[in-house]
Amino acid sequence: MKSTRTALGVALLLALVSQLAAHSSDDLVYGYECRSGYCQKVELSEENYVKAISLPVCRLFCGSSIGTLWPKPTGTVRLDTLMRQVDISFIDFNFNGIARQQKLWRAVEDRFMNMLEAQIPDRKVLARGGYRMSVNINTPDEPTPARLTLDTDESYTLDIDTDASGHVLANITASNFFGARHGLETLAQLIVYDDIRREVQVTANATINDAPVYKWRGLLLDTSRNYYSVKSIKRTLEGMALVKLNTFHWHITDSHSFPLEVKKRPELHKLGAYSQRQVYTRRDVAEVVEYGRVRGIRVMPEFDAPAHVGEGWQHKNMTACFNAQPWKSLCVEPPCGQLDPTVNEMYDVLEDIYGTMFDQFNPDIFHMGGDEVSTSCWNSSQPIQQWMKKQGWGLETADFMRLWGHFQTEALGRVDKVANGTHTPIILWTSGLTEEPFIDEYLNPERYIIQIWTTGVDPKVKKILERGYKIIVSNYDALYLDCGGAGWVTDGNNWCSPYIGWQKVYDNSLKSIAGDYEHHVLGAEGAIWSEQIDEHTLDNRFWPRASALAERLWSNPAEGWRQAESRLLLHRQRLVDNGLGAEAMQPQWCLQNEHECPIDAYDAQV
Repeated sequence: MKSTRTALGVALLLALVSQLAAHSSDDLVYGYECRSGYCQKVELSEENYVKAISLPVCRLFCGSSIGTLWPKPTGTVRLDTLMRQVDISFIDFNFNGIARQQKLWRAVEDRFMNMLEAQIPDRKVLARGGYRMSVNINTPDEPTPARLTLDTDESYTLDIDTDASGHVLANITASNFFGARHGLETLAQLIVYDDIRREVQVTANATINDAPVYKWRGLLLDTSRNYYSVKSIKRTLEGMALVKLNTFHWHITDSHSFPLEVKKRPELHKLGAYSQRQVYTRRDVAEVVEYGRVRGIRVMPEFDAPAHVGEGWQHKNMTACFNAQPWKSLCVEPPCGQLDPTVNEMYDVLEDIYGTMFDQFNPDIFHMGGDEVSTSCWNSSQPIQQWMKKQGWGLETADFMRLWGHFQTEALGRVDKVANGTHTPIILWTSGLTEEPFIDEYLNPERYIIQIWTTGVDPKVKKILERGYKIIVSNYDALYLDCGGAGWVTDGNNWCSPYIGWQKVYDNSLKSIAGDYEHHVLGAEGAIWSEQIDEHTLDNRFWPRASALAERLWSNPAEGWRQAESRLLLHRQRLVDNGLGAEAMQPQWCLQNEHECPIDAYDAQV
């Protein structure tokens, strides 16, 4: 887009003149001009102030048809260059056709206004005046509370227009709450604070048609290795909403701690939590689930089994290799622990755990784990060996896989029981059970979704896809965001080092991973396993790399990360404005001097 697009209209320029007159020269030093498709920083003077605009306004229109929108829309985008000052005290919301969801929409409205407030550095210097704005939400009246599923249509249309009196009208049309909420998120990105005029401004005219490419767009957080406060989890959900991620995968328990309150089994959290102040109560879970729903996010629980259990299961005689030493031959990290599939009473405990999760989360899809089962652990238990021999089984790998299959069948029956026979789809991690020939014997592709955590080039992925399984991609070489750092059970770096840059996350093509079977890919998740991360370092591990993932999953752009870099720099600032401690990407100078930092920028011009 050329520099002619920086002409923002007579009304805007007159406003600039009046604002310059109202402030001292110390207040206004720099502005921006669009030159050759880039926003150029300029010192303000009497000669150039008429053309100078603020950086957020300049970046909306200069050099790109999508401005600073993140993630990149997939359909038509039309943005006019004219901006209107908005009086944020006079923004009206009209929920057309919506009767039963008023409480939900009021929470969405409050959040929207908070996002606008977050852009304003100082209310005291905010210019008075501005146009009224009406936000009209057009969706069918939904008879039941909004619930995200794989069948949910998340598309939306956003139209912004201005009537003869200057009243700004924003119309969002969608088939349900989730699509409309995404439209409102996009609208918020088209409203910026102009620090030259000290105004909140909105694009005067715009049309955007948008829909996600992938249905499953998620982040995983492990809250067992280290505990995370509800406040920090909410902060993660807020970041997800800003970039239209729709699934928070809550890996809530593991062998290290059991911080979840299970009403019928209080001993689990009493024995298993790090402290009784570090327990997710029923009230906490309800708060997180509703906080996510307001932001268009399903909160999906995982109970990882039969491995990755330990603390909380003391005194039950239902586990093998519990906190066994030396641990290295029995599990991947301390403390060890696996459920004993031969103990019938153990499945009653599982049923109560599943019952709590289905009651509180109401999941449309449930994660049963299945990660890193150690046959050596089971083989170290004499009771398990004796039970297997009574069945006429041996003690070879195939026999322990048979034991695992027995567990999965019994545990799935308990899931179906608490889910009232709804046959909720089940997710399992890639593991020994998802390899040939065991996957064919024990896992029905009509029921199971496989979450891939091996590398993106692992040939096992294609073998899973060939069998008709749908998959969710979390290849550790691009989407494990805890990689990079010191080892904690050994010297050197941690097992999946080096640190994964946002560029690799952005360019992690699911089509390249799946090949001809891309239609079986539901989407992907970025993961944080919390051995070396807690709530104090959470934000800068997820953000802005999770934003890079969000654009890959929403837009699946044909271009690589380079075309997104300058937008992501500005988007990172949006994350910070909304309370997220997102990691810095470059010196702030690069944000203010677009196209001056890439190493190949000059070569591309000559």
